[in-house]
Amino acid sequence: MKKSDFYFDLPQELIAQTPIPQRDASRLLCLNRSTGEIVHRHFHDIVSLLNPGDCLVVNDSKVLPARLLGHRPSGGAAELVLLRDLGDDCWECLCRPGKRLREEAEIIFGDGRLTATVEEILSGGNRKIHFHYDGIFLEILDALGKMPLPPYIKEELQDRDRYQTVYAREPGSAAAPTAGLHFTPELLDEIRTKGVTVVPVTLHVGLGTFRPVKEDEIEEHEMHSEFCIIPEDTAKAVNACRDNGGRVIAVGTTSCRTLESFADETGHLAPCSGWTDIFIYPGYRFRCIDALITNFHLPESTLIMLVSALAGREHVLHAYEEAIRERYRFFSFGDAMFISDTP
Repeated sequence: MKKSDFYFDLPQELIAQTPIPQRDASRLLCLNRSTGEIVHRHFHDIVSLLNPGDCLVVNDSKVLPARLLGHRPSGGAAELVLLRDLGDDCWECLCRPGKRLREEAEIIFGDGRLTATVEEILSGGNRKIHFHYDGIFLEILDALGKMPLPPYIKEELQDRDRYQTVYAREPGSAAAPTAGLHFTPELLDEIRTKGVTVVPVTLHVGLGTFRPVKEDEIEEHEMHSEFCIIPEDTAKAVNACRDNGGRVIAVGTTSCRTLESFADETGHLAPCSGWTDIFIYPGYRFRCIDALITNFHLPESTLIMLVSALAGREHVLHAYEEAIRERYRFFSFGDAMFISDTP
């Protein structure tokens, strides 16, 4: 398939720059994956769309304040974005200005509370950075770091908790699993009260999630690799749901990719952890999930390809056209979709 098969024209003013005041007041476009039927709702209506016995799978990864602004000993500005923990106080980082940050270059953050040395230039231009500090690294990062917002968001985030899900527990992501931003604790309580099981997986989102598809033939695109975990209780809950005729509903493409990466041919799971670079596009046969809660994605991105695999490219592009006509908000702080067999 061609990358251009997944293009749509999006007015820039529909790219949400800030979160709305109430998380679950966002709009919800419900798309029947079989018929293409569309129903417009609000996100708090999701409770009525879930059935007792369903299993809702969320990604509990927590976004690190992974953007560090510092300076070189010469006084020149330097910026790092932490991408992947390499162990022994070393991280793979995106660096600016790249030409200035050669091997052995030093960077200073927070009046010297944290310093860093470039150990190696990696393939693709990222750097292996060795950090030096006294104390606990995550506490220092929490004090000095900023949220690494996607490049299409130009506004400064006033409350960085709004770029975290309410169930975020496991630090490690460089970007939020944004489909989960619509949930509130009260809404989750309502969902559980209805008889829906809510269980976590962990997938630490890398900035590679924003890497564009450059190849004209999408099959030639290579996905970035991300670390994920399926806990024992989650595997048991998903397996029980499938065995009892319930629906496995992934909250976000990250939860979907985690489940589909490790499910066997029958859609069942075993507790595990590991890396995944699964690329889901039309023609893929889903083994584990039955429905998906997701946001609206960038044109020609691997994410719109994934939702097209679930609901069909024509249905998805038609739904996006409808969302644009109805002035839905797009991308990370935008509105949501529920893709299932029964909108």
